Amino acid sequence: MTSKTLWRLRLLTRKLWVRASLISLLAVAAALFAFVISPYLPEDLSTEIGAESADKLLSIIASSMLAVTTFSLSTMVTAYGAATSNVTPRATRLIMEDSTTQNVLAAFVGSFLYSLVAIITLAMGGYGERGRIVLFFVTLLVVILIVVTLLRWIDYLMRLGRVGETTRRVEEAAIRAMTERRDEPFLGGSPLPGRGGMPTPRFEIGAPEIGYVEHIDTAALQKLADAHDAEIHVLALPGAFIDARRPLAVVTSADEELHANAASAFSIAAERSFDQDPRFGLIVLAEIAQRALSPAVNDPGTAIDVIGRAVRVLSLWGQPSPARQPRYPRIHVPAIEAGELFDDFFLPVARDGAGMVEVQVRLQKALAALSRLEAPGFREAAGRHAAIALERMRNAQAPDIDLRRAEAAAPKLGRA
Repeated sequence: MTSKTLWRLRLLTRKLWVRASLISLLAVAAALFAFVISPYLPEDLSTEIGAESADKLLSIIASSMLAVTTFSLSTMVTAYGAATSNVTPRATRLIMEDSTTQNVLAAFVGSFLYSLVAIITLAMGGYGERGRIVLFFVTLLVVILIVVTLLRWIDYLMRLGRVGETTRRVEEAAIRAMTERRDEPFLGGSPLPGRGGMPTPRFEIGAPEIGYVEHIDTAALQKLADAHDAEIHVLALPGAFIDARRPLAVVTSADEELHANAASAFSIAAERSFDQDPRFGLIVLAEIAQRALSPAVNDPGTAIDVIGRAVRVLSLWGQPSPARQPRYPRIHVPAIEAGELFDDFFLPVARDGAGMVEVQVRLQKALAALSRLEAPGFREAAGRHAAIALERMRNAQAPDIDLRRAEAAAPKLGRA
């Protein structure tokens, strides 16, 4: 599992200002590059390309990149608003952290700063004859970069903020989290024993603040457990809401230093994150389907598409995970049950789509497909949710013909 330091560094690299700052520093270095290389150029190098040629190009870049950057930022804000109103606010974070958008904006800002620094230096006469030639060719490279970035940005803007594109991003985030948890079902630790197997005496580790568990540094917990010869039983998985009375974990040592350091291995935030939390991805997919099924939107096609995406995500959980020895044997972590994953997605979709037979038929077919997977708890969870969905149709007073269609598509769990 990723350590807390690396995880926070990963979060930092997803910020727009970080990439923009790095590209801007690189652009300033490129503008000053002529100072470094010009003394090493031959003195008889042609100087037909003077300051005037480079100055025209730099002026065009400076004026156009400022306008393009402003337009791109307004387009991004519009896309965020569209994702919030048409999809779900929880998906906006994925769009804001999109690497393509950040790289494009960083390239535009960097090009603007490059031209600005170069124009100022050129006006001060700091380049010299050979430096102007270097500046001209570096500017040509910047122009090529801008053209390629613009072409890529135009194609990307056609999809930015669209329901299908945003839903695809949510599915990809859910798949990443699901795959990581399937391969490391206990975050690198050992299974948490039942209540009868919990240690005695045990001491609770409280949360320093109220919020959602966002990340657990199990490697740091293992080091603490080794140093204090203790066992740590994690009670709150990523995604769990922690209040003053719900402990993060219990330990077998009364050492107050261990308690304080163990609490710091849990990252708590005001909102849930897709990292280490596969259930959150399914919840957000369900929210997209619910928005599509609302009377104001009335888009069952999107709900049907989301059901198919949820089947793909859940199918990953049904695949066998590689057999691994616990890397952190002193850390005991609870497992995610298949029933919990099914509850996160199918309960809200079945409720809001109770009156739409096309959605209910697709829901039953999805449950039938999942019930055929050789995964612990899948058959039971699929059968339970199939019955719940049919009961909701009856409560919604669906016509008998619609009920029969849904029942025909329901999982046939009586078969071997």
